[in-house]
Amino acid sequence: MASVTSPVQIVFFPFVGGGHQIPMIDTAIAFASHGGANSIITTTLSNSLQFNKSILRYQQSGLPITIHTLPTNIEISDTDMSAGPFTDTSVLRQPLLQVLQDLHPDAIVVDMFHRWAADVIDDLQIPRIIFHGSGCFPPCVFHNVTHYAPHEKLGSDSDPFLVPGLPDPIELTRSQLPPFIRDPSQGFDRRKNAEENSFGTVTNSFYNLEPAYADYLRNVIKTKVWLVGPVSLCNKKTEDKTERGKIPTIDEQSCLNWLNSKEPNSVLYISFGSLARLPREQLKEIAYALESGDQAFIWVIGKIFKSSETEEGDESKWLPDGFEQRMKEKNKGLIIRGWAPQLLILEHESVGGFMTHCGWNSTLEGLSSGVPMVTWPLSAEQFANEKLVSRVLKVGVEVGSREWVSWQDERREIVRREKVAKAVEKVMGKSEEAEEMRKRVRYIADKARRAVEEGGTSYADIDALIHELTVRRQTCLKAN
Repeated sequence: MASVTSPVQIVFFPFVGGGHQIPMIDTAIAFASHGGANSIITTTLSNSLQFNKSILRYQQSGLPITIHTLPTNIEISDTDMSAGPFTDTSVLRQPLLQVLQDLHPDAIVVDMFHRWAADVIDDLQIPRIIFHGSGCFPPCVFHNVTHYAPHEKLGSDSDPFLVPGLPDPIELTRSQLPPFIRDPSQGFDRRKNAEENSFGTVTNSFYNLEPAYADYLRNVIKTKVWLVGPVSLCNKKTEDKTERGKIPTIDEQSCLNWLNSKEPNSVLYISFGSLARLPREQLKEIAYALESGDQAFIWVIGKIFKSSETEEGDESKWLPDGFEQRMKEKNKGLIIRGWAPQLLILEHESVGGFMTHCGWNSTLEGLSSGVPMVTWPLSAEQFANEKLVSRVLKVGVEVGSREWVSWQDERREIVRREKVAKAVEKVMGKSEEAEEMRKRVRYIADKARRAVEEGGTSYADIDALIHELTVRRQTCLKAN
């Protein structure tokens, strides 16, 4: 039994998909590094292997962090870290119950995609803290769209509307809204109820990035939230940045050598995350845009949408003939298929722009690295993230994506090469507008680093949550 003065025990229960698992692990590391809390990560054996080495390094450095494998032979395998948000993890109900009964933790941080977990945790009267993987801005946008329903008054999915009640004028179209916002019966209300009955929410953001929306979330929507990010900044060593997620499909030193050969701020980094599947016609349009300009680039080509099981599988034919070889001969482009060491790339001085799908991890990592963006949202809350980057922070240029499509479905919209080239030039060019973006995003990156240091807002929020859990435990022990 824990004593009044011993560190609080916090269990972290990550989702299996990389976009949620990686920041949850970083969050566990951040809490363990503060003192006053022991972090316990619980997951299946196969999923623990994806971050076991990095956790071992932190343990060897004296950090109070452990992996507690769920007692089950059932595996929810996600070897490529691309499990979708509707992956059913409910087979882990009984193993999680057993872990919580054995450990009696002071709290559990649980991913929002474990939709079934609330009943298990709440029955044990363990403080349940939600991790939902986005910042403060999207829940404010979605709350007000749901509350005021401006999209229901439109004649067309492509007609723009202003989101009422927000601190900034934010314009969207109905085609850019997730299905659960267009039709709340699909789950937004259920998510809201789970949050209302929780101990609070841990958010991977920092106050000075989106202060008006942190305040709106807390004071208007009445969400109890601790801003603890950017949690990616807990990765200090090169090996921690390289091995975050999966082992890269490119040798780390080869990648760095290529970047070292380029001028500062001269390379465009392109990645659409681990989940997105772009059609091959879209890949070709991107390739034509890149070849038509002078821009050096690193392009991480992930999954490609196949309209049928019999569709041709030779990935080299999904780019223009000879494109990859020409880029190699000119030393203009480095193409990576699979997993890339994204933090190392973004933090390199030669990288001056980031073409991104606006997933929150990528968005925050780009901001924390001081890199302006070409924004290309595809699904989830990415269209809201785009508006934060382009309209509120003014550190990105929209490529013109207007169609919300689930990651596993075929996209009808193709953004043509002219639009791609124009957006790249606006971000990477030498105009006054581009220079202003670079100054603004470097200022944001400085604030991000300060937030997680002692005396910073995120550092203080972690301490505040640890303190609240400590006081709660002391009260419970004295009552018993």
